[in-house]
Formats: sequence, C-alpha cells, structure tokens
Amino acid sequence: MPRKSILLIEPGYPNKYPPLGLMKIAAYHGPHGRDDDVLFVKGDAPEALERVWDRIYVTTLFSFEWKRTSAAIDFALRAARGQAERVFVGGIAATLMFDEFISEPRWAGVRFIQGLLDQPPALSLQLSAEDGDFGADDISSRPLEELVPDYGILDHTSYTYPVRDAYFGYASRGCVRKCSFCGVPKLEGGQREMPPITSLVAGVEEHFGPRKDLILMDNNVVASARYQEVVAEIRDLGFERGATFEREGGPLVRRRVDFNQGVDARILAKTPMYLREMAKICIDPLRIAFDHVGMRRVYERSVEMAADFGLRSLSNYMLYNFMDTPSDLYQRMSINIQLNKRLGVRIWSFPMRYLPVTTKDRSHVGKHWNRYYLRSFQIMLQATHGVVSGSDEFFHRAFGESLEEFERLLALPHAFIFHRDFYEHGNGRPLLDEYHAILRHLAPRQRAELIALLGDTLRARPRREAYLKLVSDKSLSPVMRELARFHAVEINADEVTDIAHVFPELTPDYLLPEPEVAVEDAGLFEPIDEPLRDQISVGHIEADAA
Repeated sequence: MPRKSILLIEPGYPNKYPPLGLMKIAAYHGPHGRDDDVLFVKGDAPEALERVWDRIYVTTLFSFEWKRTSAAIDFALRAARGQAERVFVGGIAATLMFDEFISEPRWAGVRFIQGLLDQPPALSLQLSAEDGDFGADDISSRPLEELVPDYGILDHTSYTYPVRDAYFGYASRGCVRKCSFCGVPKLEGGQREMPPITSLVAGVEEHFGPRKDLILMDNNVVASARYQEVVAEIRDLGFERGATFEREGGPLVRRRVDFNQGVDARILAKTPMYLREMAKICIDPLRIAFDHVGMRRVYERSVEMAADFGLRSLSNYMLYNFMDTPSDLYQRMSINIQLNKRLGVRIWSFPMRYLPVTTKDRSHVGKHWNRYYLRSFQIMLQATHGVVSGSDEFFHRAFGESLEEFERLLALPHAFIFHRDFYEHGNGRPLLDEYHAILRHLAPRQRAELIALLGDTLRARPRREAYLKLVSDKSLSPVMRELARFHAVEINADEVTDIAHVFPELTPDYLLPEPEVAVEDAGLFEPIDEPLRDQISVGHIEADAA
C-alpha cells in the first residue's frame, strides 16, 4: 500500500503544552504506525501549500480563539486545494461548538469530529469505505486516545513549547462533578479509568528516550477509584518524593509531577489519605481550585493538610467573572496570603477569567462585574504576569490593603493602574492628586454611571478618541466630563513601570514561579493597547486537544 501524505495543523495561538491530540494522530500515521509521510505545522506554513495531501487534521482549543482557529481551517482548505472532505477538525472547540462549525458555509464538506478519539480509528474518525476513505477498514485497532504520543513531530516546528520534556498523559478521564461553568462533562463525560501510566512511559522511552517530568491532565484524579494505585504507580516509575533525573553528560535536575488541571478540595478535605499519598511523589506544584468563597472551609482544610504532610509548593486556580463579585475574588486572594503567612507555604494564585465555553471572544461580562473592572484587573495581572504573589507586602501593594482599596484601584484610569510607580511616586503624582480631588465631588450614583460609560467605551477604536468624546459630551455633568479626561491619558506613555518591580525589596524570594507552574489561561491575552503588548512578558498554556 503506498504511503499517504498527512498534514497536521495547530492554529497559531500561543500555548504552553504541545498538541497531545495531534501527537497521538501522528503516532497512528507515522513511523510507529501506518508509516505514512507526516508533517506538523503551527499556524500558516507556506511550504504546506506546495504538496498534495491525502488527509489534513486540524486541532482546536479554546472557543475564544475562534479567529485563529478559523484561519487554520481556511488554511487547511487551501492546502487541500478545495477538497474539503480531506480536512478533519476535532478537539475542544470543535466538540463544544460543533453546531457553529458545521453551520459555517465556507467549511461545507469538512469533517468535524466531536469528543475523544476513544474508539478504533475508523469509528472515531467516522471513515467510510463508500466515500473512498483510506483506513475505513480499521475497526479493531487500538483507539487513538490510547496511543503513545509521537514526540518526533515537534522537531518540525520552530515554535518552542515551554513544557515539552515530560510524559503527557492521563490516569483517568472525565469528572464526577457537573459544574455549570465547565465543559468537561460534554467533552469527556463521567469519571472513568485509563490504561496504566506505565505503558505510556515505556512507549515514550522506547521511541523517544526518557523524559524529566510527568504531566497528567486528569480533571479530577482524586475522584478516581484507583487513586492510591495511581500514586503507587507514579512512585514506582521513578517519581517518588525528592526524585532527580540526569541525562548522560547533563546536570542532575529535580523531577516533577504535575496534575495540571488541579485537584478537588471537596474530596481532599474528607480524609488525610489523599494528601498523605500525594506527599509520596514529587508533586510540584499541588494545584487546588478555589472557584468561589463558599469553598473556603474545604479549601483551607486541604491546604492545612498539605502543609502537615510537607507539601508547601502550591498553585491555585481562582475562577472569577462567573457568579462571584470583586469582593469574593479579593477575599479569596487574601485567604491565600493569610495561609502563606500562617502555614509557611507558598501558594501561587492564578485568577482565571470565566468565559462561556462556547463564546467566540473574550467579551463576556459576569453578572456582578462590569467591563471596565475586568479590564482594570486584567491590567493588574498583566503587570504581575498573571500571578498573585504569596508575599503579603507585594499583594497589598499590587491589589490594595482592603476590599475598598481594591475597588478604588479597579476604578482608576488605566494608565494610573499600569504605571503605578510613575503616578504615585514619580513625576505623574500631581496628575493623580488632581484626579482624586475632582473625584471627591462625584456622587456614588454618578461614579457607577461613569464606570458603565467607560466600560462601553472600551469597545470603541481608537479608544482614546472615544474617551475624549465623553469629555465633550454635554449630557454628562461637568465633573464626569472632567474625570473622563484622565481616562484618556495614554497607557503606553514613555515612562513605564512594571508593578512587579515597584518594591523588589519586599519579596526576598523569587517574585514569579517557574514557567512550568503557570496555568492554562489566566485571561491575560486580550490586547490592552497595541503599543503596550511588546512591553509585557506573559506565558500561555494549552489543554489536551482532540
């Protein structure tokens, strides 16, 4: 049988982990499978247009990356020379927004695949002999979901994934929860076990050599009926507590296990067993979700038990813009600061802005938030690289000494938020003082009205001109028009001060965690102002695709 030509495309969004779904498809088609000719590209790749492809696979990730995902599908159709039936699109967005994809006229004929590829290849890919699909007779092979990922495809791209020296896999899929903000129930269904991790590790080592870390993408591993067996297996694979790793001729480095989707505080708090077992492996960091302040009791209990077992490097997912309020968010951030001080632990908090799982952009505004506050908080996070530091002094400097101070910061002109040092301690101080003097003349009702107007103005381009229109809007009170003038101050001024460097003496430890600790998407990547984008260093992460 002649070799087929297979093109794998990942859209051009920034992400932290390599595309696991495409790596498994490559394992099926590549040298360790059907021995087809496989090429992997990220974003537009002109060289892919010079060849004829028998099949093209496109992975999808977050729904709000709709533009980049659309561009990748359009590129796939160009590479397929208009033969849409040769293009297969799957993954997270394709599953959650299936109807949106198939209703797009220009993609008529493209094969959109929902869910996991957990059946034999021909069934998962919905291949048909009647349609002339090669591989349509493969109805008994191992599911693509269970294949050992092909790391070799990563050598064909210049894109550098921050985390790649790791075994990527699952001990379980699905989740026992059905949280209304989460897409996992639709993506993966209920909790179920996966084949032993040992087979994954052995397969990767056989074909690609050993890896330093173990990244497990389980959605709720502590809900697994095999939890203790999973921990024992991880330990036996060489990831016991304090484990190290050394390649020939290389330095001795510390190994790391990361359940990168986090663990469930509601289960952890039930018995010390879970964290006692977790402490037997080189977990770093231990990620625990703290989605709303109502979880405070079980969350604090989980962190306390973690500290008791010597687990002191923690990372915290903190959902906001869902049903929470700014007060709820500030309380949760403060609780972590208090836990750090009381227990001697280090919790890196990563606030993550809620977006509906089928939204095509980042425009969603939660019930108790407003557009202006969301952008203000985004700017704070941009300046701190998405991290709420465990340092008490730094936290209060960046986010305020109290809830009232936090809300005051959220309402500030955005230039004043980002360039804090310049306006509070530098040449910009007179302008800040003038702003506060005028603000005192504004009634609470008018403040709320102004914030709403400013939020609506955020949609306009160019934004500064839209703010200046408020200054001349005679339907507003003179005080509101005067305050609007401060919001028109350019955020990309010459003197730029990153909040992260305002008080370096307050943080004797490293301010930022290692890139590997960063989270999936903390809402950092919606542009603030074009000139500002190059001044800010941020990271990004990806979830498993297809």
